[in-house]
Amino acid sequence: MKVAGKVVVVTGGANGIGQALCEIFHREGAAKVVVADLEGARAKTVADSIGGASFACDVGKESDILRVIEETERQFGPIDLFCSNAGIGGGFDPLSENAGGTSDEPWARSWAIHVMAHVYAARHLIPRMKTRGGGYFLNTISAAGLLSQVGSAAYSTTKHAAVGFAENLAISHKAHNIRVSILCPQGVETNMLKGLPKGPQSSDGNLMPEDVAKSALEGIDRETFLILPHPQVIDYMRKKTDNYDRWIGGMAKIQAGLREAFKK
Repeated sequence: MKVAGKVVVVTGGANGIGQALCEIFHREGAAKVVVADLEGARAKTVADSIGGASFACDVGKESDILRVIEETERQFGPIDLFCSNAGIGGGFDPLSENAGGTSDEPWARSWAIHVMAHVYAARHLIPRMKTRGGGYFLNTISAAGLLSQVGSAAYSTTKHAAVGFAENLAISHKAHNIRVSILCPQGVETNMLKGLPKGPQSSDGNLMPEDVAKSALEGIDRETFLILPHPQVIDYMRKKTDNYDRWIGGMAKIQAGLREAFKK
């Protein structure tokens, strides 16, 4: 799909990857880029800089996503591309003695933002897109959804679930001319990553948000389901499925390295 002339919504668009997506879509000639973010004032700043529009939005609330969809289509026309990009990194603790020990609240919040936000967008856009002959979803997930995230069971689990939902979305609606891409980078220079200490998880190098946005644009142009800004992730996936036990052992070594990094 070519972005030029399209109406695009980006959640989590006020910072990091989301902001970079908004900016590149604008440069590519999108008819309107709508910036939706929990930080309403920051979303407006980004929108103003690209001639877009903005909404304050908590993607963990279905009513907020529905409001963004309805208001966007009322003001600017049908949404062609919905980028479900918002995410959180909470609960990262490689020193934890129990992978299931985190309280319910971080699990619930991760589930709402990393999984149900994608579901809510599809719930309300699929009927509209089917009626008008198609549409596109770009879901920012993470390489953690394909591999894992040591030190955060909630993050890893919900990102895996997001991949599963995106697969089903793509399968169920391919015949309706509705396309789906998942954006799965490793380390990206964002506020989320800056809150973590450096360790073995950074060995492949961190990309800038603009690099990730460029990969996303190229993937959308080709209508590729799996977009990997870090191309080496495909090799890790192959190693994982080739010998799961060996892969678990390797990830456990990374976990041990992170433990040492956190102790320093």
